[in-house]
Amino acid sequence: MTGALPPPKKKNPQLRQVVPTLPPQMRSRAALGLTAAAARGAFLLQHCAECGAVQYPPRDACSACLSVELDWRETSRDGRVIAETRIHASPDPYYRERLPWRTGLVQLTAGPTVLCHLHGDIGRGDAVRMDLKLDKAGQGVMIALPATRSADMADDGQLRALTAHPKHRRVLITDIRSPVTRPLIEGLFRAGAAQIFVGESESWRRGSDHAAIAALDRVSVLPLDVSDAASVSRLAAEIGGKTDILINTARHVRPGGVLGADTVFAREEFEINALGLMRLAQAFGPAMASRTADGVNSSVAFVNLLSVHALSADPHYGAFSASQAAALSISQTLRAEFRASGLRMINVFAGPTDDEWHQPLPPPKVPAAALARSVVEALCEGLEEVFCGDVARDLEARWRSDPKVLERELSGGGA
Repeated sequence: MTGALPPPKKKNPQLRQVVPTLPPQMRSRAALGLTAAAARGAFLLQHCAECGAVQYPPRDACSACLSVELDWRETSRDGRVIAETRIHASPDPYYRERLPWRTGLVQLTAGPTVLCHLHGDIGRGDAVRMDLKLDKAGQGVMIALPATRSADMADDGQLRALTAHPKHRRVLITDIRSPVTRPLIEGLFRAGAAQIFVGESESWRRGSDHAAIAALDRVSVLPLDVSDAASVSRLAAEIGGKTDILINTARHVRPGGVLGADTVFAREEFEINALGLMRLAQAFGPAMASRTADGVNSSVAFVNLLSVHALSADPHYGAFSASQAAALSISQTLRAEFRASGLRMINVFAGPTDDEWHQPLPPPKVPAAALARSVVEALCEGLEEVFCGDVARDLEARWRSDPKVLERELSGGGA
């Protein structure tokens, strides 16, 4: 069984340092379907619409009847290990630094035999639960996990390399006044985080939770205003080299459409929601990207909280929706720029949250504790996109089905 992961030793700068490298990342267009599924935590394989055969590896035509009608569908994760091997030598720079590495063949109950990574707790003949994960190159790969979870299962080295688990890592949360901050701190500590930094702007305007958060063990409250480039740069100079996970909770919300909106409020929304993300990435990104191969407490993820209306605007929150759409575009660009280092960019989408700016809206609304759980889950599972709450999941499904229909429905043009 996998043993508990010990805390990292103090880094010795005189020893050889491992530089960030990536596993092989070339994929066919068809194989990118695995990546898309892994990004949101689904287990999808191609199913032939003609004969029903399940395909692996992904292909452009059915291996049984040559039909090109191949649909990506949820597939049973159950399987059994039929062969295993431990790799001790590799010409690939990424795996050379991480040997030995276990791989094997798994016979899926759905039909295909797949080549995959093997968790350390399983061997030949064992029943397993398959999962799709994103590797350091941001590509979907398969890993066979024990059918029954164990207490320290997430501490397996190969599984940890495919996630952004907070255990033994230091986390920066950017806004102490966000309702999600307190439950997020609690959730991160339950997941094993080593230390949490919390940003605070306008320290003279302290919220009701300030004293309680500042009194927590292993929590440091530090000045940070994401709308001020100098403030962000000062904090990055202080803790940028030891921030392993950055969670941007800073947000500015004001209701109203566009025609009658006060552009002062709209500018503030863009300054905090969109440009604030850029300032954080520019100040913290380079240091975090350089430390993705630091071992147990390597930097792993940049997390941004977004409204689901980044996908399709809510006319009642027009400028806010626009700022969220801008932040989504920025995060997608950052994902491309971080890819060379293996730093993961995670977006957590939520519907209306249970706060003062969404009071007039009817339920369901997302409680802060639920949003915090989604953030921690995204880190522990290594996801890129998470949709929190019934409203967010419903809007995501409708957006994937037909964005134009969703636009009409949100603007009051539906039935």
